[in-house]
Amino acid sequence: MFEAAELGRKVSKSEYKDALPALRAGLTEAQQRLRDSGVSVLVIVEGVEGVGRGEVVNRLNGWLDTRGTETHAFWDVSSEEQSHPRYWRYWRSLPARGKIGLFFGAWYSEPLMRGTTGEWDGARVEAAATRIRDLERMLALEDTLILKFWFHLDKDTQKQRLKARKQDPDSRWSRRRNGDKLLDYKAFVGIGETVIQATDTALAPWYLIEATDPRYRDLTVARTLLKAITERLDAEGPVHREEMLSHAPSLPEAEEARLTVLDQVDLGQSLDKSRYKKRLEEAQRRLRALTWKARDAGRASVLVFEGWDAAGKGGTIRRLTAGIDARLHRVIPVGAPTDEELAHHYLWRFWRQVPGSGRITVFDRSWYGRVLVERVEGLARAEQWRRAFHEINDFEQQLCEHGILVHKFWLHISEAEQLARFRAREETAYKQHKLTDEDWRNREKRPEYEAAINEMVFRTSTEHAPWTLVPSEDKRFARVAVIETVCERLEAVLD
Repeated sequence: MFEAAELGRKVSKSEYKDALPALRAGLTEAQQRLRDSGVSVLVIVEGVEGVGRGEVVNRLNGWLDTRGTETHAFWDVSSEEQSHPRYWRYWRSLPARGKIGLFFGAWYSEPLMRGTTGEWDGARVEAAATRIRDLERMLALEDTLILKFWFHLDKDTQKQRLKARKQDPDSRWSRRRNGDKLLDYKAFVGIGETVIQATDTALAPWYLIEATDPRYRDLTVARTLLKAITERLDAEGPVHREEMLSHAPSLPEAEEARLTVLDQVDLGQSLDKSRYKKRLEEAQRRLRALTWKARDAGRASVLVFEGWDAAGKGGTIRRLTAGIDARLHRVIPVGAPTDEELAHHYLWRFWRQVPGSGRITVFDRSWYGRVLVERVEGLARAEQWRRAFHEINDFEQQLCEHGILVHKFWLHISEAEQLARFRAREETAYKQHKLTDEDWRNREKRPEYEAAINEMVFRTSTEHAPWTLVPSEDKRFARVAVIETVCERLEAVLD
């Protein structure tokens, strides 16, 4: 593979000087067009040691408008990053729509380094490459233009360059990926070839750049970047759209077969006031002890609450958090996305809220909006909400792989009970703000929502991140059931 980048390509000083004005003007114009395009650009730079990745990024920062460019170097993992899932540090740095993000290595650095040193075997490197491929595909299909540059030097040239830099007292190049130890060239190139082949896709291609001559290297990168942005912005209509994914209908067409998982929920379960008070207090004491035990063990939790309007999510969450020390939890109410959130992939705002070790984050509504309200209300295209099932499962699996407990609750009430609660809200002054025109519109589409809920549970209830369908016709029963379920999950993972 790398023989193609060992041909001795060069650009003379005069050629470089002549090409630069038009190239810089083109990049500036492309950035201006990019700002209002709804497209973000992610540039990843990788390659063997000594190729001058920092020089390339510095050059691009000098040629581009810095107001629309962000640079991120992922060196040592901070203690905060260690307390979160591996990809958290990358998600929170992704560029917004209309901007360019320059990433040093990003998610490629770890598999390349650990594969080279032998810490990871071939199977683990391949698994990492698969996750990277899925991530990049997901970002590309949500309007991120991804360009990955691999800068290459032959072994002799690398040796000479590293020797010269080491002897140069003014050189700032002193930090290697593996501490002071030089990575084995042959091993690194071998792992690099494996990773490139596994992650080189039409949606996120690799560009192999010969880096022997800095002028050739820099001009080639800038020209490639300019061409890619221009072609993307000049494209007519949607780009990178998947064909409609074929899969079975959400529910069979036969009337007698149109049962959902919600039809199996026993809504007749209830608790009287005296039993409710006793079980609630016991469950909250149990929860308080378990959450401190989880804190000491460094085990974080993510609890997701979804359900019908007026199903009692807020009241259930309040009783749940009453059993948790306030220093250990946060409640994230999820509404319509802000402009900043709309400028990123829909999972971006949830990745940012992932708790650190020993902490608990409670989501009052969540990323499941993509396959519920956005699906039913037509706010997401069919191919978007269909592929979201895989994206969500992968997101939750990454949380669990980091040791985070994930549990999801759907609070279920009948159509008649929902109507009664709506009427009660209309008549109670301090509850009137809870009832909106949107609540009534959603109620009219209940059959569509039932079908969406059925498919959501079917496709995303996993062993590591299960759904619990909670009968909420009686609020007292629902509150106790949720807290006791959380306690049981905590006991299981802590044991």
